[in-house]
Amino acid sequence: MTDAKRGYPDLHEHLEALRKEGLLLTIDRPIDKDAELHPLVRWQFVGGIEEHERKAFLFTHVIDGRGRKYEFPVVVGALAANRAIYSVGMRAPVEEIQARWDNAIANPIPPRVVEQGLCQEVVIEGAALQGEGNGLDSLPIPISTPGFDSAPTLTATNVITRDPETGVQNHGTYRGGLKAPDRLVVRMATRLGGAGGYRHYLKHQQRGNKEMPCAIVLGGPPCVAFVAPQKLPIDVDEIGVAGGLAGEPINVVRGRTVDLLIPAEAEIVIEGFIDTEYLEPEGPFGESHGHIALEEFNMPMRVTAITHRRNAIVASYISQVTPSESSAMKRVAYEPMFLTHLRNTLGIRGVKRVTLHERMTALRRLTVITVEKGTPRTEIWRALYGATSFRADCGKICIAVNDDIDPDNSDAIFWALAFRMNPVEDLQVLRHRSAGHGPEREQEQDDEDSTVLMDATMKEELPPLALPKQEYMERAKKVWEELGLPKLRPQPPWFSSPVGGDWLLQWDAAAKRAVEGRYLENGRVSGKLRRKGLKPETRFRPDEKQ
Repeated sequence: MTDAKRGYPDLHEHLEALRKEGLLLTIDRPIDKDAELHPLVRWQFVGGIEEHERKAFLFTHVIDGRGRKYEFPVVVGALAANRAIYSVGMRAPVEEIQARWDNAIANPIPPRVVEQGLCQEVVIEGAALQGEGNGLDSLPIPISTPGFDSAPTLTATNVITRDPETGVQNHGTYRGGLKAPDRLVVRMATRLGGAGGYRHYLKHQQRGNKEMPCAIVLGGPPCVAFVAPQKLPIDVDEIGVAGGLAGEPINVVRGRTVDLLIPAEAEIVIEGFIDTEYLEPEGPFGESHGHIALEEFNMPMRVTAITHRRNAIVASYISQVTPSESSAMKRVAYEPMFLTHLRNTLGIRGVKRVTLHERMTALRRLTVITVEKGTPRTEIWRALYGATSFRADCGKICIAVNDDIDPDNSDAIFWALAFRMNPVEDLQVLRHRSAGHGPEREQEQDDEDSTVLMDATMKEELPPLALPKQEYMERAKKVWEELGLPKLRPQPPWFSSPVGGDWLLQWDAAAKRAVEGRYLENGRVSGKLRRKGLKPETRFRPDEKQ
């Protein structure tokens, strides 16, 4: 037990909160962690399920491909299967999450060191880590991409390392492929804007240290779990930011075999040392950029202890092709971060929303900026430049649209590009950006990419979209349902509105008469306006003198 009180929930309490909100599914039947578990959860991301209908899945009877039963349950989707789940974990409405992050980063709260922690109720060391069925092999770690991954892989991680110069710890979400009961291989991104833990690894190498202490947390309190995948400023101690999110110090306890501070309420902790001399092949593994990452050399970790709560739960992320839990977690935090940068840092007041396209593009490649109608062209381009330069690995393609375009609807985006953008005037290509997070290629490249900026906003008033008004679509929907036809899942835009478009009250009145069966009255009005000597398709507006 920890020897200090706390006001923030641990993973068990978080799951109970999800259960009360109807956001947790408990699966009690046997589920194969190697072939069934992740594919089952994957269906809610690729099966036409709306985002608000997604759930967290708790598997209580986990087996492997040989039928071996595991002691611990596994939970997937418990942090960010959708915005509502993330909101429960943050203990804040979605619209307040960015303010919570801003405050936590600006006002971190140092952790509270305690003598005992729930995470160390059970300690496994020495010979108990050896042999099949022991150590790492006793944990029900799922295979994320069955048919491609070469090993069960840790995904929902807080990997803790320490800067050997400053003493500042880093929490990062890095994958770890299991290799033996006492060995795994960690992959930390080496690209620009990549892993803070990799910076620590390089410093240990430079100082001649042959090993780097490391602790891998599985299933920390949500406020702690959220800080690892969030891209925070370099050399910021994430546990202090977690305290800022919680509004109080996070309880931490010293590791049993490594001199690191570990969240006391963690479910499971894997302690050990990362080799800074030798690398070991790891992978293939389905990566968050949506491709299979092929085998590559990464960092072996010698496991020296596994500690856990008596009733521990193994946490795992759905990642790979987006949308996923991993992308949903980043999106909820990243989009407001971009909006704050454009509005507050750059002072571009016309920006209403920033959307990082999720499906298939993994958030980083395609950014949509929604601006108010009438925003000056100079401000639109400032917003495009500002968004693409904000993060080295985000914004390869940046598109500005007005708020009548749903940025989550790719068809609407294409429509805006087709009718509101003149490529000669509204498109720019910029050189020299980082290639960012993506699939490895056979041929060596210079790790450079380029940027496309597009202004797909309205340059003038346009007529309304050619769809019925909302009242008529809703009326028809009732008839559809009365007929017992297949369930509808309306995709915006499914109705049109004259608001903000080139549309006159006279035309609105004529449309109403037509719906009421009085179109002959419209014919009598137009009959009185006949003229000769005009070319067909000459414009006529009843509000102008003819």
